[in-house]
Amino acid sequence: MPYSRQSRSSSDLTVTRPLPAGSTVSEHRHEAHQIVYAGRGVLAVTTAAGTWVAPATRALWIPAGTGHRHRAYGPTVLHTVGLPLGHNPLGLTRPAVLTVGPLLRELLIAYSSPGAEGTPEGRRMLAVLLDQLRRAPEQPLHLPVPRDPRLAAVAALLDADPADGRALGELGRAAGAGERTLSRLCREELGMTFPQWRTQLRLHHALRLLAEDVPVTAVAHRCGWASASAFIDVFRRTFGHTPAAHHRR
Repeated sequence: MPYSRQSRSSSDLTVTRPLPAGSTVSEHRHEAHQIVYAGRGVLAVTTAAGTWVAPATRALWIPAGTGHRHRAYGPTVLHTVGLPLGHNPLGLTRPAVLTVGPLLRELLIAYSSPGAEGTPEGRRMLAVLLDQLRRAPEQPLHLPVPRDPRLAAVAALLDADPADGRALGELGRAAGAGERTLSRLCREELGMTFPQWRTQLRLHHALRLLAEDVPVTAVAHRCGWASASAFIDVFRRTFGHTPAAHHRR
């Protein structure tokens, strides 16, 4: 269910909106910075540089002027906060995923509620919200997009089937490139090793499946982990809680 939006200022971007599972927002950009938070469900934001995925314990920072599109996984409640160009508490000029603690979560929900922005109470909430953002740790939940067609071919194979367990050399033969070349391209274009990138890809797929109520064991196997316990361990180390706790949240 795609829809698009025109470029908007900060005062137009502070809203709460339910998104049905599978809804998409076509590519657009804003004149102001934007914080995007899914209080329920999982939201993926894609730019020319890659994809960022945020469950309910994370928020997305989207700098002004960044072309991006959205997709909701599972029934999603979207909270967005627009900030004027002069309000960039983290000094970030690129999209990022930020940790959302209990206080920041409540501030994002309350400030994006109808009628809050522009009131004396809303201005006080915004001041605290900006303070909380300055302390929000950035999380490495970015899935970069490869530019080289050989590496892009490997990425397409794994995106179609994240459980594909073939080593990089084997995948390279299917894409017409050697392992050393692909390893170098991973470091140069993706800023990480191939195993690190594959783990990011699998976690992105896992978050989407969990949002669609797929059981944890099925998620583990569909995303390429040898066992549910191995998946739970990686998920806990990345997000700070188990997949089951993530589902309850």
